[in-house]
Amino acid sequence: MNDLTARLHAALPQTQCTRCGYPDCAAYAQAIAHGDAAINQCPPGGAEGIQRLADITGLPVLPLNPANGTEGPRGVAIIDEAWCIGCTLCIKACPTDAIVGSNKMMHTVIEPYCTGCELCIPVCPVDCISLENVSGTRTGWSAWSQEAADTALHRYTFHSIRLEKDGTRQAKKPADPEKKADLPVIGRPARSESDTAIVERKRAVIEAALARARAQRQHKP
Repeated sequence: MNDLTARLHAALPQTQCTRCGYPDCAAYAQAIAHGDAAINQCPPGGAEGIQRLADITGLPVLPLNPANGTEGPRGVAIIDEAWCIGCTLCIKACPTDAIVGSNKMMHTVIEPYCTGCELCIPVCPVDCISLENVSGTRTGWSAWSQEAADTALHRYTFHSIRLEKDGTRQAKKPADPEKKADLPVIGRPARSESDTAIVERKRAVIEAALARARAQRQHKP
């Protein structure tokens, strides 16, 4: 990361929300530095954020691009515990690991770590996540803080490193098919018909739970 990119990156709120059109704040900063993106694409930063980027780049201040969203108060994700089915999809979507829980267990949000990025909302299959306004009428950087941005960046960095390590573990080199027959069978035996039936039943149970949750959601007063 060159000096200009680093300065631009430091001026962003680090919500990692992707509303700028880039996968994270670092990518957006790099795009601005290379002249590939405008300075008015960050809704969480709002007008003050645009001014910060203008001061660094020397570019004229622009109104926030409505295609990227609108400036608003800070939101924190709230999970309706009564509707959560423990699918873990929101945990995987959270860029700061602010959601804790396990498979088929209720999840919850650690408020100080939530950036209000909203990435957990569209992945929830039972629509049990909403945003709660925690800054009142304060918007943009007025609803945020440098301390919060620093915390978010630290957690996102750790999150990215963890995903990279997990990916490295999973990306194992496939065995040579010509040698496979010569190797002794020391792992799990081949799946039997009964194992397949168990997997199918489990899948049916999950699908039924999703269907019930959606139906109950529709009839909720």
